[in-house]
Amino acid sequence: MKTLLQSVYLKAYDRVYNNEEGQDLVEYALTIVLVALACVAGINGVASAINNVFSNISTSLQ
Repeated sequence: MKTLLQSVYLKAYDRVYNNEEGQDLVEYALTIVLVALACVAGINGVASAINNVFSNISTSLQ
């Protein structure tokens, strides 16, 4: 009886700890988060450049 319980436990252990089905989803989520952070970090430079262009246009129109 003890070996039957051990084999059931080992099968359950293998099913839980060797399951890699959700691994791809986590990798994709981390990649999306990194891309989003890069976009947020780079938007400040783009925003200030656009602001400078419109300020120059405004100044030259006056």
